[in-house]
Amino acid sequence: MANKERGNLNVSSNQTTPTSNKNFAGIIITISILANVIILLLFFAPSIGYKGEVTFDITVLPRFNAVFNSFTFIFLLAALIAIIKRNVKLHKRFILAAFSTTLLFLVTYLTFHYLSPETSKFGGEGIVRSIYFFILITHSILAALIVPLALFTLVWGWTNQLQKHRKIARWTMPIWLYVSSTGVVVYLMMAPYY
Repeated sequence: MANKERGNLNVSSNQTTPTSNKNFAGIIITISILANVIILLLFFAPSIGYKGEVTFDITVLPRFNAVFNSFTFIFLLAALIAIIKRNVKLHKRFILAAFSTTLLFLVTYLTFHYLSPETSKFGGEGIVRSIYFFILITHSILAALIVPLALFTLVWGWTNQLQKHRKIARWTMPIWLYVSSTGVVVYLMMAPYY
């Protein structure tokens, strides 16, 4: 009985049954692969980038990336606090806000790497260099993983497949928080070298 009551506190009474049992795996995996392939191509196939003249300071785009990552982090924390307080409606709103700022990040990130004639190099030395590359590598790997994790978590939450949603959200939330916060740290460490 206690588990049933606890479960009912997590969702409103009209949302206890799934609205769909689909997991949308095909679409989510396709989006995840496409997003990651585009990012990898922009990094490792410079011939794909823009070859024309850019008439504005494109270094403003990494600043936007950091701002969007900051907002994503804040929205995710707010979503976490809302769900801890069992406010599902507010939780969903903050998650949508986090997805919105993440999408804006992705647009400015891809735009910067498409327009940039070359990738900036980190100029730090010694232990700072090791710390930077540790953060950058873990950030990059987890950023690739967060795409499908976040999409599955969103779909399962939105369709009220709550058992699946809770299981995956336990992984998605801390990883997404790490990715959004380290995105800001990477920018702050890299900013002097743009």
